[in-house]
Amino acid sequence: MSDISLTVETGETVVLLGRSGSGKTTLLRLINRMLEPTSGEIFVEGRATTEWDAIKLRRGIGYVIQEAGLFPHFTVAENIALVPTLEKWEKPRIDARVQELLELVGLHSGDFARRYPRQLSGGQRQRVGVARALAADPQILLMDEPFGALDPVTRAELQREFGALAKRLAKTIVFVTHDLHEALLLATRIVLLEGGKIVAQGAPENFLQQKHPEVRAFASCLDTEDSVVRDGGEKA
Repeated sequence: MSDISLTVETGETVVLLGRSGSGKTTLLRLINRMLEPTSGEIFVEGRATTEWDAIKLRRGIGYVIQEAGLFPHFTVAENIALVPTLEKWEKPRIDARVQELLELVGLHSGDFARRYPRQLSGGQRQRVGVARALAADPQILLMDEPFGALDPVTRAELQREFGALAKRLAKTIVFVTHDLHEALLLATRIVLLEGGKIVAQGAPENFLQQKHPEVRAFASCLDTEDSVVRDGGEKA
C-alpha cells in the first residue's frame, strides 16, 4: 500500500471496496496493529497505533471476520464473554452483557447461550461474532467480509439487520467487502481501493456517478446482476 490518506469520522460506516488483493484487509489490519506501517502513521483516537500497547488497542476495537472465528471449545456465552473476562469484569456484569448482546443480535439467550459453535448455523455464528465484537462496548468496529461465506438469503437478512443495528449503536465502523451492492446498502461512505491505493470515494448516493474506470467496472457488474434478475427472474 502507498500514499493512503484516510480519515474515518466518529459514527461513520466506511466501507472499503475493492477486488481481491487491492489492500482492503491490509488497511483494516493496520488499524488494530495486526500489521505495522513501514512508513507513515495510523492514528486511533488521536494516538499513533505504534504508541499504543498492542493488546490494549485490540481489546478496545471490535473485530468481526468471515465465518466468525469463534473458539469451537467455548460456548456461545463464553465466546461473547472473552474480552470482558480478560478485562476482569465481575461475573454478574459479564452475564448481563452476554444476555443483552444475544438479544440485540436476535438470538434468545435461553436457547443459545450454552450451545457450541458447531451447533449453530452460519448466520447464527455470524450473529455471535458480532455480539463478541461488541462485548466490551468498543467505539470502533472492524469487519472483514463478515457475510461473504453465507448463502444469499441469510446474507441479505444479516445485511439488513446489521444496517439497522449500526444506526442504533452509532459505532465507528470500517467494513471490508468486494460486493458493491453490500457497500451501497451499508455504507455512509464508500472508499474504493485498487492496487493498494484509494482511487475513488463518496457517499452511496453519488458513488456510482464517478468516472474512474474502477468505479465503472464495479457498476457494470451491478448492472449485469440487475439484468439477469429482470430477464431471467432469478440470478444464476
